[in-house]
Amino acid sequence: MSLETKVMDVMKEAMKAKDDKTLRSVRAIKAAIILAKTSEGAKGEITEDDEIKLLQKLVKQRKDSLEIFNTQNRPELAAKEQEEIDVISKFLPEQLEGDALKAVLVKILADAGASSPADMGKAMGAANKQLAGKADGKSISTLVKEILNGN
Repeated sequence: MSLETKVMDVMKEAMKAKDDKTLRSVRAIKAAIILAKTSEGAKGEITEDDEIKLLQKLVKQRKDSLEIFNTQNRPELAAKEQEEIDVISKFLPEQLEGDALKAVLVKILADAGASSPADMGKAMGAANKQLAGKADGKSISTLVKEILNGN
């Protein structure tokens, strides 16, 4: 089932339940899908990888806004952003974090032959390729630096 179909099903349920936060979040996803499908070179379709990237981008945008709202002491706006992050994240594959992510990265780096900070580019390329959609890029980068520096 495509992301668009899942989003439409959730949107219908949210409308019936009068669930404003879910409806607001799913409408944002639907708008992003339509924008991606109609963008130059998309040919009216988007791949599953593109769908995951799109969802990750939406979550990242909201996390950035959440951070700003928290810094500016705007709890009502921060709460809305957090609600949207929670709903959008449900459409993403299970995310690796912490020790599980570190264990996977150690194996990826060993397979890629990356052993020092000078191999950062090669290490990040291999890690991002294998973990696309399964982990946050910032987390990957931080852990790769940590592993390559021997921490």
